[in-house]
Amino acid sequence: MPVVTFHKGEGTFVEEVPDQANLVVRAGIRKYPWPHLRYGCGMGKCAKCACRVIGGAEHLPAPNWKEEKQLGGRIAEGYRLVCQIWLTHDVSLVQDDVPLPPRGV
Repeated sequence: MPVVTFHKGEGTFVEEVPDQANLVVRAGIRKYPWPHLRYGCGMGKCAKCACRVIGGAEHLPAPNWKEEKQLGGRIAEGYRLVCQIWLTHDVSLVQDDVPLPPRGV
């Protein structure tokens, strides 16, 4: 089971999640990382869930077209839309205090 380390503001939150977990789905049903994860639509349209991956990126699938549309060059900086990722390995994420504005709305 993957371990997620989630950093936001001054807080660091660590918890094991089931294999193939999606953090936005989990937050929506009030499971870890709720209430710390900021999210919106859950469909890759609003970019509110964007996080920078600081560990475990090598185990994530390549960004999909929704991430490319919303994040553009920020993907090269390590940003991903967590609503578009199902976890199979440990990952460390940082969510900025101010959400990234969506690009492709």
